[in-house]
Amino acid sequence: MAEVGLLPFARIALQVSRAVLPRYRSRFSKRQFTQPQLLAILCLMRYEDWTFREAEVRLSEHRELRQVLGLVSVPDFTTLYRFLQRLDDQSIDRAVGETVRRLRGSLRQGRKRARVAVDATGLAQGAVSTFFVRRMHHHGQKPLPWRHWLKWVVAVDLDHQFVLSQLARRGPWNDCANLPTVVEAASQQTRIGLVLADAEFDSERNHTYIRKRLGAQSVIPAKRGKKTWRVHGVRAQMRSAFPKRIYGRRALIESLFSSVKRKLSARAPGRSLRTQMRQALLLGLSFNLYRLKHRRLFLRMSTEPDAFYSIGSLFVHFRPVSVGKP
Repeated sequence: MAEVGLLPFARIALQVSRAVLPRYRSRFSKRQFTQPQLLAILCLMRYEDWTFREAEVRLSEHRELRQVLGLVSVPDFTTLYRFLQRLDDQSIDRAVGETVRRLRGSLRQGRKRARVAVDATGLAQGAVSTFFVRRMHHHGQKPLPWRHWLKWVVAVDLDHQFVLSQLARRGPWNDCANLPTVVEAASQQTRIGLVLADAEFDSERNHTYIRKRLGAQSVIPAKRGKKTWRVHGVRAQMRSAFPKRIYGRRALIESLFSSVKRKLSARAPGRSLRTQMRQALLLGLSFNLYRLKHRRLFLRMSTEPDAFYSIGSLFVHFRPVSVGKP
């Protein structure tokens, strides 16, 4: 018997993959498996946190899953790995955009502009338990080895809790300069009215980009530098009169990170940095597919009364939304 919810997820993943990828990479392909089928299997791997070998075993065990994916035979784990190596970031971005289009089309549009938050989180490179690493350090009296990790930067629709745009790179790294890139990609998916970010993204350049280029409001704590330093522009406004009530909504992106790591995976496995980055981007795509499968839960509204806030020259209608985890 297939896992609960696995067949609907596979069906949606295949539909989205068919919308963004051609059936075959070239006319010389073996035509044993299509590109949408392989991409849907990679999303299933992220959804269930399978390895390549586990994916081959699971597909061979579940006849219903093979029927949903339209598989005549089971692809070898090396076939999945080679397809992951050929998969480019643009294809994943198009798939994320397709999920956003379907999600926004199935929701009631109460506002014309979206409230977006930008933040980053770390993903483990493997399945090594940090408990045993620290235990070895405690018994061996040796310094802990320095390890890099993968940093996943995302722009999230706060009201409906899905990923608008994403990027991945090796950490530790200061992502202040990455905010325009992520927000620009998110603005291509939907109109943005408000951008929230923590102090890591604090810079006058980011405020200027959001307000002049996108015509949106930006709320970022001005905490860079000493308190005695004189700041100018929007950063001075943030320091003198910070909108705490509006900024409180930024915490919802932490709920999304928690949901991703609890329900899907907290890892971006791979021996090379390129593979790890692909795994992180596929994790964001798989989370949107998961949300697309549970899109009816977005319609559950909060019982709190509507609230209206005037943010500078922008007048935004806020309707609090219950974002309970399914």
